[in-house]
Amino acid sequence: MDPRCEDWMSGLPEQLWDVPLTDLALPGSHDAMSYCLDAGSPLVPSESDAFRLLDRLFSCVTRPVIFKWATTQDKSIEEQLSMGIRFFDLRVAHKPNDPSDDLYFTHVIYTHVAVLETLSSVSVWLKSHPKEVVILACSHFEGIDDKLHESFILSLKKLFGSKLCPKKEAVLTLRSLWTSGFQVLLSYDSQAAARHADLWPPIPYWWANQRTAQGVTSYLDWNKDLGRPEGFFVSGLNLTADRFYVAENPKQSLRKLTVDNWEGLRTWLEEQEPGSGPRSLNIIAGDFVGPLPLCALVIALNKKLLRRNAAAAR
Repeated sequence: MDPRCEDWMSGLPEQLWDVPLTDLALPGSHDAMSYCLDAGSPLVPSESDAFRLLDRLFSCVTRPVIFKWATTQDKSIEEQLSMGIRFFDLRVAHKPNDPSDDLYFTHVIYTHVAVLETLSSVSVWLKSHPKEVVILACSHFEGIDDKLHESFILSLKKLFGSKLCPKKEAVLTLRSLWTSGFQVLLSYDSQAAARHADLWPPIPYWWANQRTAQGVTSYLDWNKDLGRPEGFFVSGLNLTADRFYVAENPKQSLRKLTVDNWEGLRTWLEEQEPGSGPRSLNIIAGDFVGPLPLCALVIALNKKLLRRNAAAAR
């Protein structure tokens, strides 16, 4: 772990304190909570009936495979924060037939750690890092009805309190956020968010759905050619394998696939630039952000903003 990444926002040169947060390069974690998946939990309801039947009949075979391919991270959320991650892809759900209102994270199956327990640890971490700002992107919400949405949102407001930055038109910069004491931008991908000024809308995520570095980077370059979205957006530097590939490669795993393709992803990443230009990037999210140096590489891209601003001033 690079100690310089733990408080990297407060460590940025002052020339970048007034740059819009949407123009900075921010490291992100794809399926951030998949490090604590519960292999004994049920499949999420959106999985197909055929796969559900296969899992019920041959769980001794399917569960190890699910675990190898659904796990995208191997560090806790506190460790990811300390490594420099500032955007978290959080997939929230309510377990079927669970009489409680407890919510869990999902990726094919459920985590054994509850949502509010996890986010409480984020709140604690932020207290000791008062100039670091995080974006929490909550989505999917399987099994959550309107009543449970309202209860969950109320809990989030209570948990983060004055740290929660409301959605507003003013340009957000590190300096403005520090002045206001805001540390959390909460993106909420549900119609329930429209009733709450504290919540931000869904953040576009460029997801390639490819299993090679070339496939991923070609997709991202194609999106760059179309022009960047307004506001925050995520470039997903993460690989995906379909079930045919998984079945044909029983000894493979998402971790091995990611590591094997890392040099191609890294080369592309080092060529990118943050900023307001049509081909500039903002949030860059990846898998296995612990063993791979995604955070340091993304944070380092902000040096290009310094050089560009200095050149423009001459």
